[in-house]
Amino acid sequence: MRETAGRHTVSHVRDCSEVSDPGELPPACQAFRIVLPDGRAYWTVVDGQYVKVVAADRFLFDLRFGRDRAESTTRMYAGELARFLSWCSQTGRSLEDGADHLSRFVLLLRTTPTTRPGSGQGRPPGAARINHVLAVVREFFKHAAAGRAVDGRVLAVLYEVADDRHLPAELRPEGGGLRYRARPRHKVRAGRAGRPDAATQAEWEALLEAASSWRDRFMLVLLRFEGLRIGEALGLRRSDLHFADSSTQAGCRVPGPHLHVVHRDNPNGASAKSRDPRVLPAGAWVLAYYDRYLQERLACPVADGCDFVFVNLFHRPLGAPMTASAVRQAFAAWSRRAGLERPVHPHMLRHSAAGEMAGAGTPIDVVQAVLGHRSITSTQVYARPGLDRMRDAVEAVEAVSRQRRSSRGEEGS
Repeated sequence: MRETAGRHTVSHVRDCSEVSDPGELPPACQAFRIVLPDGRAYWTVVDGQYVKVVAADRFLFDLRFGRDRAESTTRMYAGELARFLSWCSQTGRSLEDGADHLSRFVLLLRTTPTTRPGSGQGRPPGAARINHVLAVVREFFKHAAAGRAVDGRVLAVLYEVADDRHLPAELRPEGGGLRYRARPRHKVRAGRAGRPDAATQAEWEALLEAASSWRDRFMLVLLRFEGLRIGEALGLRRSDLHFADSSTQAGCRVPGPHLHVVHRDNPNGASAKSRDPRVLPAGAWVLAYYDRYLQERLACPVADGCDFVFVNLFHRPLGAPMTASAVRQAFAAWSRRAGLERPVHPHMLRHSAAGEMAGAGTPIDVVQAVLGHRSITSTQVYARPGLDRMRDAVEAVEAVSRQRRSSRGEEGS
């Protein structure tokens, strides 16, 4: 996805009606951000002339506004879908042919190094990433078949019918008898997911020293201690921060310093992933760094008119809410300035917070509540032991063995 596309608005894109055939594919596709007149936005797929690919645009528009998915979700889907549609076009395949030959697309994914900057650059994507691409493609075809943009028989190529006879008894519905379900035909086998790639304490401290403003340091502290997603942090409003001992005057009965994470459609594209609001306690580090940031913010009078917590203080547009792309660029710059061996990304601080909580013996349901996970299975990955805990377990066995040998020696004497 090209970040430069974010500068365009809906007026730069020709209407879908200019393309007569919804299944017609341009030679090359790319993800593109569309801003509607009311400020809401979604991502679509366009060609080199910024003409929307009809079937993809209908799918992504319905995903954003018909199914109320986040803008960031459409961004991810548009990027994955643009790759598939480009492959179809460049290999001379129609949409139906692309579904018929999806295994060839999977082979391409498994053998093509990633060019996008990041930790996986230069290596083919892993099984989880490929399976996500395939899931996006299947959802696209389901939508296209429902809208008769493609032949509905294409779904038989993507799915096979399976029954639940081999499922554990506790997963089968009550009432007996077989239940049938559609199972994807294309899926890459993935090993058991390891512990998430978290930033170390030393890396986080190095970023704190490399950051040149109290705003940036406050962000690093907030992500590290509260475990926020970057979209949640950038979507915070000053009215969400209740850092006094009592917030009853603000109409909030939650005791002690805390912050509210609320899902909104924000002009900077940032939003909380979960639709369920949550409250997080704020500790001494967060309060202290926020006080320093407020003093720095007062030096930029135009920022006073913006209710967002994180705003531009040093470059135009001054006082405007910060964007995720700007934060990712800042993290890359801090990592280089600190001389780190690898770039640290914002989400790695969320992994650090979760890992520290789980390692300290915090109940897994509490960690789930702090992180805002809808399913506890997303949280359980942090409870998996790391190498240090496994080493302690092995050394404990050795210690018990030495103690037993010592006891037998004393008995023999």
